[in-house]
Amino acid sequence: MGGREGLYLIKIDLKQVIFAVESASEAFQEYFDTQTGETVALADPFITGERDEALAELIENSPGRFLPFPSKYEIHEYRIMADFVDELRPSAAREELTGAIRGKGAFRRFKNGIRYHRLEQGWYDYLAQAQREIAIRWCEENGVEYVENKAEM
Repeated sequence: MGGREGLYLIKIDLKQVIFAVESASEAFQEYFDTQTGETVALADPFITGERDEALAELIENSPGRFLPFPSKYEIHEYRIMADFVDELRPSAAREELTGAIRGKGAFRRFKNGIRYHRLEQGWYDYLAQAQREIAIRWCEENGVEYVENKAEM
């Protein structure tokens, strides 16, 4: 009995966590409802001007039921972008992208640079892998067993 079986009471499809990581925004905080298995989103009233009082109250009054998915600030897409550039082999593209990701407008310049150097697919593959790793880490940190296909649930 030395495996991970029995350690987790909650299971989630990893795709659900990855989707929450991909869609993280400043306007909403997404949560995993451990009771229903659904993802719920609570709007930030300072950004959206809206507030779901019933959901906010339910989250506040149900300790342990709602697990917050990683926020946009916890994901650090800029760090992922910089790591991607660092892993490129030495080249004109790497040099240009290193400069592009500095200062205001970094995301726009980076997107233009990867398009120009035909690195878009490599970037999207790299980003997807980074988001998957964030999702797995979230599961492990929250004691949630992940499955890679719904048939395992």
